[in-house]
Amino acid sequence: MKLLRTLFSLIGAPALLMALALPAAAQKASLSELSKYLNNFTTATGEFTQINGDGTISTGQIYIHRPGRIRFEYNKPDESLVMAGGGQVAIFDSKSNTGPEQYPLRRTPLSIILARKVDFGRSGMITGHKSDGKTTTIRAQDPEHPEYGHIELVFTSSPVELRQWIITDDAGNQTTVVLGALKKGGNLRSSLFNIPAETQRRGN
Repeated sequence: MKLLRTLFSLIGAPALLMALALPAAAQKASLSELSKYLNNFTTATGEFTQINGDGTISTGQIYIHRPGRIRFEYNKPDESLVMAGGGQVAIFDSKSNTGPEQYPLRRTPLSIILARKVDFGRSGMITGHKSDGKTTTIRAQDPEHPEYGHIELVFTSSPVELRQWIITDDAGNQTTVVLGALKKGGNLRSSLFNIPAETQRRGN
């Protein structure tokens, strides 16, 4: 699937992850704790860092409005934009004037964390659950459609916080996003996730 290659064009970033400020050794967080963490917030904003396949680094702001909505707004001069809303993911390429590429959100592993109710205890969803003493990592997939790929989520402990994810798409391409501290709560205007309105605004 071209979606996730185009969506982030990322590779793993172990060196950057090691540089994150992490707490001392802690026990592995349970699946119920991790599910509760995601279900306990509706909106969140923060900064993200993207490591591109060619070695370049992009930064920007992330906006999350669960269920089903997310926006990756890149820092200038990059005018690219990725957003999910209305059951679709749209990729606005700053170098294109033909409108965004669109894909069903349900066909991407990102839909797992944007679900109305996250339940990592669901049979067949979690295929990996480990801890290195500082973070807890889980590997999740749509149990009904494992062919859509999977997502690895890395959480710190005490308190539980989502710090990064690695998506592997149906073609085996990996993408990584490293998150800054997320600020949860607050109102996010619906236009942030309105694909038709953004398309019109850009004149596509």
